[in-house]
Amino acid sequence: MSPLARIRAIAPPSAVAAGLIAVTVGVTSAAAIVFTAARAAGADAREISSWMLALGVGIAVTCAGLSLRYKAPIVTSWSTPGAALLATSLSGVSMEKAVGAFVFSAVLIMVSGLTGGFARIMDRIPVPMASALLGGVLLEFGTGLFSQMGGSFTIAFPVFVLYLFARRLLPRYAVLIALGGGVVASVLTGGWHVERVRLSLAQPVFTAPEFDWKVLVSVGVPLFVVTMASQNLPGVAVLRGSGYEVPVSPVLTWTGAVQAVLAPFGAFGINLAAMTAAICTGDGAHPDRQRRYLAAVWAGVFYLCVGLLGATVASLLTAMPHALVLAVAGVGMLATIEAALASALSDPKSREAAVVTFLATASGVTLLGIGSAFWGLLAGVLTSVITSLGRRRRAPAPEPAPRPVKAASRTPERTSV
Repeated sequence: MSPLARIRAIAPPSAVAAGLIAVTVGVTSAAAIVFTAARAAGADAREISSWMLALGVGIAVTCAGLSLRYKAPIVTSWSTPGAALLATSLSGVSMEKAVGAFVFSAVLIMVSGLTGGFARIMDRIPVPMASALLGGVLLEFGTGLFSQMGGSFTIAFPVFVLYLFARRLLPRYAVLIALGGGVVASVLTGGWHVERVRLSLAQPVFTAPEFDWKVLVSVGVPLFVVTMASQNLPGVAVLRGSGYEVPVSPVLTWTGAVQAVLAPFGAFGINLAAMTAAICTGDGAHPDRQRRYLAAVWAGVFYLCVGLLGATVASLLTAMPHALVLAVAGVGMLATIEAALASALSDPKSREAAVVTFLATASGVTLLGIGSAFWGLLAGVLTSVITSLGRRRRAPAPEPAPRPVKAASRTPERTSV
C-alpha cells in the first residue's frame, strides 16, 4: 500500500470532515454554557481553561478509545443539560464541593454501567421508538438550516444548494463541499471576525474534592439523572437507530471512570453524544458503515485540540458566524433524519407510539430539570402500553375447537335366517 493510500485509509476526507463538523457543532452550541457553569462555581480564567482541557482530554480518550475498541462511531461529549443545570445550581457552592459533586455523579454512572441496569432498560425499547427518539432529537438541527435563511440567507442558502448538487455528483464529500462553500460565503459577506481570535494553551488546575452531602444531593444526583436521561439515553438511541449494537454497560463504565479521574480538573460530565453523534453515524461520514468509526476517532482528535486550546476556542466561537454552524449541521443530518423517520414509521402497529415519541422529543419540553428525550420516550412507552391493551380487548375470542365426531358403529346388523 502506497503512503498516500495509507493516509486515505486512516484519514478519509469524509470521515475527517464529519468529525470536524461534529466537534464544531458540539463546541459552538454548548461551550458558552460550560463557561457560565464554571463562573457560577467561582472559577477564574485559569480554572475555566482547565475545565476545557479536562473535558477535551476526557472526550478525546473515550471517543477514540471506545470507537477503536468496538469499531463503531461512538462519539462522546460533555453534558450540555448538565452544564445548564450547574449554571443555575452552583451559585454559592465552593469549587471543592462542586468537584465533589462531579466525582459523585461519575461514580453513579459507573455503578449503572457495572450493574447493567441501564442496558436492560435500553434492550426493551423497540427500534421504531428509538428511531423516533433520534428523529425528535435531531429535528431542531434539521429545521435550523432553513430558519437561518431568514437572517443569513447568503450563508445558509449556498450551503444547502452546494450540498444538494454534491449529493448527486460527489456524495462522499457532500458535507465537506457544503462546509467549504459556507466558509467562502461567510468570508465574502464579512461574517468572520478574525481580530477576536487569540492563541493560548490551557493548563491543568487541580482542585481537591470535598464531599458535602447537601451538595451531593442537590447537585450530584440531579447531574447524574440529567446526564443519563438527556444525554446517554438518546446517545444509545442514535447508535441503535443507525444499526450499531454497542454494549452499553462497558461504554457507560468507561465514561464514568474517565470523568471520575478528570473531575478534579473540571470534567463535570462526560457522556454519549446524541445530536453530534448522528453526524458521524450517517452516510456522509463514510460510504462503508463499517468504517464510520474513523469519523468518531477524528472527532476525538479534534476534541483534544479543543481542550489544549481552551482559551482560544472561546475567542474562535465569537469570531465564527453562528449561521454557518447551524447550516452545516443541518445538511449533515438530513440523511440521518430521513432514515430515522423511515424506520420509526415502518411498523403500523407501533406507528402511533413512534409519532408520539417523535413529537414529544421534538417539543423540547423540560420537566424537573430533565430534557425532552426522556419525556418523549416515556410518552411513547405509555402510548404503546395503552394501544396494546386496546388491541387485546378488540381481538375476537378464538372459536372453540370442534368436538371430535364419534365413529359410526361397525357392528353388523342382525339378519333373520
